[in-house]
Amino acid sequence: MESINKWDEQLKAMEGIAGDRRVDRRYGLKLELRWKLIRRQRVLDTGSGASVDLSSGGILFDAGRPLPSGLNVELSISWPVLLHNSAPLQLIVSGRIMRTSGTCAAIQMVQHEFRTIAQPAEQRSAASPRNGRTPPALIAGAGSHFSFGKFQ
Repeated sequence: MESINKWDEQLKAMEGIAGDRRVDRRYGLKLELRWKLIRRQRVLDTGSGASVDLSSGGILFDAGRPLPSGLNVELSISWPVLLHNSAPLQLIVSGRIMRTSGTCAAIQMVQHEFRTIAQPAEQRSAASPRNGRTPPALIAGAGSHFSFGKFQ
């Protein structure tokens, strides 16, 4: 936590001198994540941590230990919203570590995508309608509110 406060102090000092020159708006979201340091398509190290803030161009996260600048990193971030109110999501981000301060690292995003997380079969069947089809009760109810017939 101390490294996050140190980072905030450094950002405030920079803003006071030259103003905040970042193009993208940052959102202070603390989300659990897993990280992988990657060099030449090989995983060098892994760990877990939490995001400090996110923008469309980068992420500041607490890795739990110091990381070297300049290496590529992949983050798997647990997303707080479910897809269709049933499927958990992960935000997968690839980027390069641009700056570090203590255990915090700032990455410039190169690529990102959302992925669903596999669920056990019993959770899938309980969360979704039979065989992925719309239940007959919903289809029957639609007729009273909507008609495909001609206007009279």
